[in-house]
This record gives sequence, structure tokens and C-alpha cells, in this order.
Amino acid sequence: MERREKKTIANNRRALHEYEILETYEAGIALTGTEVRSLRENNCQLTDCFALVRGGEVWLHNVHIAPYSNGSISNVDPDRKRKLLLHKREIRLLEQKTREKGLTLVPLSMYFSENSLVKVELAVGRGKKTYDKRESIAKRDAQRDIDRAMKERYR
Repeated sequence: MERREKKTIANNRRALHEYEILETYEAGIALTGTEVRSLRENNCQLTDCFALVRGGEVWLHNVHIAPYSNGSISNVDPDRKRKLLLHKREIRLLEQKTREKGLTLVPLSMYFSENSLVKVELAVGRGKKTYDKRESIAKRDAQRDIDRAMKERYR
């Protein structure tokens, strides 16, 4: 039986720069039909989004899913709050972690799973200080230089 790869809709590259990722979770997301059709056209933006636990539910804020191009009155507000679907024990665990000082819930990516369901990769992260950001940039540059030198050597 052939396994399909997950098809990435959007990545939050800024989150990897701004936060130190401690744990990741896979969550479903409650969407309308026109939102899913819009996601199939890759109309999604995750730049300034975040998740909050409120009343035993996890809500995704500031995700912009553009209105479906062929949709009519059935299109919903592109910036509305969207509910994330997780198990109760995962929600309780996330709530405990976000009560700790400095930890937050950040979506890293949105993708279609193997069975064509829209999933969100949710991470528990701690905000980086400016010196941590500089350190990670320096590591990335050093790794790039090493890769470049190795490529030149084995040509």
C-alpha cells in the first residue's frame, strides 16, 4: 500500500527564529468547507499566529485563511478564531505548561495529512532572548560554511 506524504500548506518560519521549541503536538482544526477549498489553493498565512487555552478548549488566533476565490456568501471571516481539536489530557497538559512563566503555544505549520485532513503542528515554546537569536544565526552560518567547504572538497 502506497503512503502519501503530508502536503504542507504553510510554515511559520518566524516562530523557529523567535522561540526555542520544547515539545510539538499534532492537532486537528475545525474549518468550514470554503476554508478547506481555500487551503487547497495554498491561501494561508501563519506569521503572527498563536494559540490559547480557554475553557478547556484550544483556540488558534490570527491565522489568515483568504476567502475562497469561487465562494460566495458561504465565505467566513478570514481572521476568525479557530478551534483546535486535541484530546482532553493533551489540553490539560498544554494548559499546565502555558501557566509556567515564559512558555507559549505557537503553531509551526499547517498541512494536509495522509487522509486529506487539515492538521496543525503546535509547539510549546519559550521566547528567545536577542543573544540566543544571534547564537542560532551564527550556528546556521557556520553550518552553511562547513557544507559549502565539504561540497567544494568532494567535487
